[in-house]
Amino acid sequence: MAHVRPLANGLRTDHPVPGLPFVDDSHIPLDEGPEAIEAVGRHVAHGMWGRYDPNHGDGGWRAFTTDPLQHSLGWSVRYHPEHGRTVLLMRDHDTSDLHSQWSGEQVLFRAGGYWWTGSTWYRPGQVWDPVAENFERRKCRAAVTVSAADMLDGRADPARAHVGKVTTFDPEDPAPENWLDHLALWAERHQQQDDALPLERCVVDVASPELTGAQLLGLPEMAERGGITASTLRAYISRGNSEVPQPQAAVGGRDQWARAVADDWVEARQRSSEGIRATMSAGDRDNLSPGAAEVRDRFADDFHDTLWGRPDVRKRWILRQRNETSVREVADVLAWNVAVSLDRILPTEMLGPTVEGAVLNDLAGSIDHGEKRGKPEEEQTWWHLNLTRRVAKMLDWYIRHYPDAAQWCIGEIMRAAHSRWDIPAQQTIRTLRQALALDGELSEEARETYFALLSPPEHTDD
Repeated sequence: MAHVRPLANGLRTDHPVPGLPFVDDSHIPLDEGPEAIEAVGRHVAHGMWGRYDPNHGDGGWRAFTTDPLQHSLGWSVRYHPEHGRTVLLMRDHDTSDLHSQWSGEQVLFRAGGYWWTGSTWYRPGQVWDPVAENFERRKCRAAVTVSAADMLDGRADPARAHVGKVTTFDPEDPAPENWLDHLALWAERHQQQDDALPLERCVVDVASPELTGAQLLGLPEMAERGGITASTLRAYISRGNSEVPQPQAAVGGRDQWARAVADDWVEARQRSSEGIRATMSAGDRDNLSPGAAEVRDRFADDFHDTLWGRPDVRKRWILRQRNETSVREVADVLAWNVAVSLDRILPTEMLGPTVEGAVLNDLAGSIDHGEKRGKPEEEQTWWHLNLTRRVAKMLDWYIRHYPDAAQWCIGEIMRAAHSRWDIPAQQTIRTLRQALALDGELSEEARETYFALLSPPEHTDD
């Protein structure tokens, strides 16, 4: 999902985003509920849209609509029964993306993707958890919620601020330099509302040791940690690559990332399909996976024997200026063509579900066997899980030949084992790793490296 950035705060928001101007939202029926907000834009005119959805987990809702006066802009609203509402002015095409990001426990976002549940701050989600089918929740260290009351110390002057109008709003205008004056004007208007949320509960920002200046990295350091050049990272950012996290700050016009966010990004890159392929192909002259390299070497020998070892074939095509070294080079090229065409030999889209079904069937058999032994529930463990030899060898072959596709297959196995039998993901990984140690052909180093990249970290949600 693409990164989205709000343009301005609605005047009736309870949680102002620092640095953004305030825009009059009185023409949007915020107090009439989500259905009314949706109706502003839904089926009203060409290019307009609106939608609302309940948030079942907290009893709140979220809604968005195209602005009726300026169709290039839209309003996004997130309401929580305890923590009030966030009202943001967006580019109209970004409202649906933010709507999706608000579908869970996220009450609001700050500092380039840090998010708040109403009690806890978490870092931007980057590392995928295949069991939960969501990004891992990693707590922001020693986070402190900064309220509007914390920021208003009496020195700000609301007379130096103003509230913008949506009809004259220009997204390209610079952010107000005297933002605390604007915050003071918002606070004045806010306290005039009925049942206004106290300023002590109006969240403006988050403070944490991991967001201090000493913990921020510039683009060159960020690129170095990710194992890419600074120019490559700039290209990723310019293309809107959503896998690059949003910066947490801008210092002197230069983007800065929290070291903790950068570390999560590096881990996510290592666990990505590209990272898996790079890890498993490290050391090979053609950057092929272990299985593909085996196919290349096998066919290279076969082609060499055919082209050079058989006199009846050799005399038909060889020229006097050619020699065995030249033939070896031709054979290597032919073998490489075979190695990069593995999917034509055994299509992974058919193999993956087959391997997944076979592994889950073996796990089900192990569980049935354990239940038949009649162990008391308190003595039940997952140590009795195992794979049959043929299934283990097939999984090993799949990993060696298609390491990135096997990554997703194993993720599905972990998720299914957890949802069906409540098997912890770490125990599923342990079972697969042990089975391959007994019956697989991967080297111990390659096997341990591969499964280390797939294992869910034990520190999740610490």
